Amino acid sequence: MLDKRQVQMIKKLLKQGLNKTEIARRLGISRETVRKYSNLPDGYVPTINRTPVENIVDPYLPHIAKMLEIAKDENSFIPTTVIYEEIKRLGYEGSLRWLQQVMQKYELRKRVDDNEKLVRFETDPGRQMQVDWVEFPKDNLSAFVATMGYSRTSYVEYVDNEKIETLLGCHMNAFKYFGGVPLECLYDNMKTVIIKRNAYGYGKHQLNALFEDFAKHCGFDIKVCRPYRAKTKGKVERFNHYLRYSFHNALRVKLSMKNYKVNIDNANAEVLKWLDDTANRRIHQTTLNFLTEN
Repeated sequence: MLDKRQVQMIKKLLKQGLNKTEIARRLGISRETVRKYSNLPDGYVPTINRTPVENIVDPYLPHIAKMLEIAKDENSFIPTTVIYEEIKRLGYEGSLRWLQQVMQKYELRKRVDDNEKLVRFETDPGRQMQVDWVEFPKDNLSAFVATMGYSRTSYVEYVDNEKIETLLGCHMNAFKYFGGVPLECLYDNMKTVIIKRNAYGYGKHQLNALFEDFAKHCGFDIKVCRPYRAKTKGKVERFNHYLRYSFHNALRVKLSMKNYKVNIDNANAEVLKWLDDTANRRIHQTTLNFLTEN
């Protein structure tokens, strides 16, 4: 059964002119479900009789337990949403909420809460791209992450070093992925970008000359976060957490179950599919629109 928010989304997408097949694809539900809820009066969500939750989830508990066990051995955490997507591929037809109820009932793991509150700073479309490295030392890999400030659309590229030449190549690939160059790019303490803070007075930093020339050639301004204020680029920071727990740790677990390890080739192949099919298909929680920089 869909909740009120999902029903509202169906109504909104119908008003935008999308057909039922496209809405079903975007929301991950059946076309019949879209048809049923589209015919309901606004604000009405029906109550239906269901098969007991445990009966639907139980067949997948051994697989869930194995995923959690491997994640624990890897000293990793994978969110319930990732487990949900995995068992859906195995045939699970229940909802995420049902899975959460069963996992909580049987205490399959303790919940991890992040109660940190962040202030939102919105930017205009195409204005800012926030850039960061995410390091995965167990796999000897780093991920270049670029997140557009307006839409939260992200690009990820796995690399085996963080040298300036690698950084420049990743930027070019990100611009190609996004279809253009933003007005400015925001960085924290990336050593290949910032040589010395306030070298020429407050706010006048010594930048890597090669990177500075690259920025001028591409036509974007270099912006630097204040020291110890990584939350200035909170959009990419939040995505970094999402990448680590919803993608990378989940990939390590799935590959370990097949006796494989994460490497630069399989990570890049999988992350592009994940970006296109999952991460960049999310709905913006402020605008209720799908992620887009337009």
